[in-house]
Amino acid sequence: MLSLTCKASIKAVIFLGSKLSSGERSSLKEVAEFINENEHTVGKLLQKLVKADLIQSAKGPRGGFYITPKQANLRVMRIVEAIDGDDVFKQCGLGLSQCSDTHPCPIHDDYKPIREGFKQLCQDRRVRDLYEDVNSGLAHLIG
Repeated sequence: MLSLTCKASIKAVIFLGSKLSSGERSSLKEVAEFINENEHTVGKLLQKLVKADLIQSAKGPRGGFYITPKQANLRVMRIVEAIDGDDVFKQCGLGLSQCSDTHPCPIHDDYKPIREGFKQLCQDRRVRDLYEDVNSGLAHLIG
């Protein structure tokens, strides 16, 4: 459903959020290593997240990437929309270009409620909800 770039973006924002209380800023290399993604790819997605005002960046000796308390309260949906757009929640589960209630693919009726449930999760959950679970040990990003 979500692109690999979108998944990496969500992981990056969660990682940066986990550092909010300490005020730490993270380098591109640190983010890439922690979320186990290619530095080049992470560099592009972090810049896209900065442009969408989902994270911040600062240059200089105390520079790096970080999020603000305001950004920590943003809905996960904002990340998905910035990277994949909201059409991701209308796509066919098998990737067919022509799939609808009147012209369904073989898994349409089973996949539709899953897709809608995931959309609701993205609308309900805030960035803070995700990184607080990581910080408390209830969830992890390393796999």
